[in-house]
Amino acid sequence: MNPVVHFEMPAEDRNRMADFYIKVFGWKAQFMGEEMGNYVVVTTAEADENGRPKNPGSINGGFYLKGEGLAQYPSVVIAVDDVKEAIKKITESGGKTIGEPVEIPGVGLWVSFYDTEGNRVSILQPSMGMTGNKKD
Repeated sequence: MNPVVHFEMPAEDRNRMADFYIKVFGWKAQFMGEEMGNYVVVTTAEADENGRPKNPGSINGGFYLKGEGLAQYPSVVIAVDDVKEAIKKITESGGKTIGEPVEIPGVGLWVSFYDTEGNRVSILQPSMGMTGNKKD
């Protein structure tokens, strides 16, 4: 199985949204710059030395700015071993990719898609496996 490893939510005001989740749930926020689309990475669980959640089943997430062309509702990211093979299966099964895969430095190869019900979901071929093992 391919696990859900990340979530994403849109934000009109990334500072306000991060502040809310920090105050309410104790999450940590890392504000990325313009080169990363002003994305905000949030840590929701205690992390290991590789930045991965220590507790099985826990995931981290991020906020993207509304109006940037992405669907404006929460989404999940699913880890895959091979992004190209996953894209092939997605399109063969009635889904549609949104753009081309993008290399996120230190994270992996990422692309979003619409499933057969119109939900935006993303896939990620991690540069480091979820257990810390290097992926090719």
